[in-house]
Formats: sequence, C-alpha cells, structure tokens
Amino acid sequence: MKITRVLNILLCISGLLSCSVEKDHLVKIETRHGDMYALLFDDTPKHKNNFIKLAEGGRFDSTQFHRIIENFMIQGGDVFGKEKLPQEEWYTVPAEINPKHIHKKGMIAAARLGDNANPEKASSGSQFYIVHGKVYSKPELVTDMRQLGQKFNQFIGLESNKELRKEYLRLYEAKEFDSLNMIMLQTKEQLEGFYNVSLDKKMTPQQIEAYTSEGGTPHLDNEYTVFGEIIKGIEVMEAIAQEKTAALDKPIEPVYMKVSVSQMNKKKITKEFGYAFEQSK
Repeated sequence: MKITRVLNILLCISGLLSCSVEKDHLVKIETRHGDMYALLFDDTPKHKNNFIKLAEGGRFDSTQFHRIIENFMIQGGDVFGKEKLPQEEWYTVPAEINPKHIHKKGMIAAARLGDNANPEKASSGSQFYIVHGKVYSKPELVTDMRQLGQKFNQFIGLESNKELRKEYLRLYEAKEFDSLNMIMLQTKEQLEGFYNVSLDKKMTPQQIEAYTSEGGTPHLDNEYTVFGEIIKGIEVMEAIAQEKTAALDKPIEPVYMKVSVSQMNKKKITKEFGYAFEQSK
C-alpha cells in the first residue's frame, strides 16, 4: 500500500516536471519593418514540420513577401522560386484543414493552387500567407454577399427600381464600396421576399466574435490550411500590408525575410508573449 502511494506521488511529480519543461518551436520572421514571432499548431503536424525544416535549413532566408494586398493578406516564402528548382520538384503538403483554425487577423496559412487544378486543396510546399483582413459588421458577415449581389443586380435592372440603380451606379463610379454594401444589405429582406430565397450564411459564434472584433478574411475558411499564428509583431505585418505595389500585387520595394526557429519553454512563451496554450485533455 505504501509502495503504491509512493509510486503515485512520484508519477504526479513527474507529470508536473514534464509540464514545466514542455517546449514549443518559436518562429521569428525578421524584415526591414521589424520582427514577427509565431507559433505553429500541433494539430497541423505536416505543415508545422515542413515549415520548421525549411526554416532550420535557412531556405526561407532572402525570400520575399512577394504578394501584398492590403485588408487581405501578405504572401511570401517562395523557396522553390528563389532556388530556381524545376517545377517537378515543387512538392506539396496534404491539406490539414481544421474548422477551428479560422482566418482571423494574424493567422498563418499555406498558399495553394486553385480548386480546378488542385481539388484536394494540397498546400504549396513553401509559400505561406499571413492574414491582414478587415473588421466586418455582423449583418455583412452572416449574409451570402455573392448571392446578395446577384439578386440585387437583377432587382435594380427592373424599370421600377431605376432610382436605386442610379444611386448604385453613382456610388460604384465614386468607388464607395462600403456604401454599396450597405445599400445591398439594407435591401436584403426585401430581396429575400421578392425572390423567395434565403441570403443568409452560416457562421459559428467563434467566427462572428473574431471577424467583428479582430477582423480577418472569412471567405477563406475551410478552403486553406491555417497552421500558425503571429503572437507578437502584428504591427509589422500591418506595415508590410501598406507597402506600395505594382503588377501582380508585388511590392515596389522588396520586403525580404529571414526566418529562424528556436525551442522555448511553454510557460516562458506564455509569460513573455501572453499566449495561452490549449490545455491537453
């Protein structure tokens, strides 16, 4: 009996010690705008391991954030292009899409080819993007804006709605797109009744909370693998997102990166970066 008790105590102590020394990989992305720090998710192991392998091999270094779209994302890490590898060596990583990892601001996700050429949604073996996005109103978020736009365009094509059509065209020519969205949303209920359709889009409480507060790019959810998150230096990402761009959304002045990985105690990460790890069950 005493032996069993002692063993139980030793097991508890061992468990506490293992928790206190549990480590994770801390990613550092250095740019001319400053440094970003990120963690990669354990439940996307193929993406996490691939990213760490490339970073530890120095292969991300001197790649660029080569595609920048403000209020959307910044994309970079074209290792294969930098190394001038033949396209047959541009490997992909199987999709690890997890509905709980949404495209809120600061999330890291893998770039990929479109569905026509890539129905499995496999990720690029090197290119990734960091979500910039924007903050949404709840009505905009829970509405199928594509379908709303289609029905609205049909509606204003009717002669009885010519005044609404004039206002729409005025706002469009003035590039007042937020006002355009507002007009369409204001007619949503009328359109649903007129065409006997539902223009709603299902969103989880997590999505609604994130996209109406922090912001992000909700239309990418469940389409691309989100595998990490910026935990410090979000202002650096925002500065990069404001770079002036030319053709193909490429920044006029290159934004190079250097990526390194170090292992750090999880408790230290929480203390220094304020990041709360999920409790293992």
